[in-house]
Amino acid sequence: MVSGAQKGTPGRILWSTEGLRNLYASQEATVKTGHGTTDWFQIGKGVRRGCILSPCLFNLYAEYIMRNARLEEAQARIKIARRNINNLRHADDTTLMAESEELKNLLMKVKEESAEVGLKLNIQKTKIMASGPITSWQIDGETVADFIFLGSKITLDGDCSHEIKRCLLLGTKL
Repeated sequence: MVSGAQKGTPGRILWSTEGLRNLYASQEATVKTGHGTTDWFQIGKGVRRGCILSPCLFNLYAEYIMRNARLEEAQARIKIARRNINNLRHADDTTLMAESEELKNLLMKVKEESAEVGLKLNIQKTKIMASGPITSWQIDGETVADFIFLGSKITLDGDCSHEIKRCLLLGTKL
């Protein structure tokens, strides 16, 4: 702890970091299957499933990544409720919004910053929805005309009539 304190890190932060490290040190688990229970084994990575700290720790990482990727909202050209927006986040889902080449740059920055902290961007789960043709660059990932975000369908043309119908149908099932 002393070496960190000499670098200007507040003792309170060092204590909480050390406390978290101790909380996750020497973790063991067993898995219950249809055929019985496995032997106990060491867990070397990750956070505890169901632990109240897990989403908080993930959010800290996500915020760190976004800040280091320099996703300044002031530079974003997309406005929602009179505020410049270039990303929406919920749990481990992130939606990046930009125009043309700017989107490629945002995605590459997020990918690089994620790698810096040991996280990997899952290209197989990446969806791309463009309001116009993408001709100047190519990226792996599925191109879609719509996607679900926070339970609502977002469409390429911005038409919400399908979403209204979907919600009405869900309401009749209650």
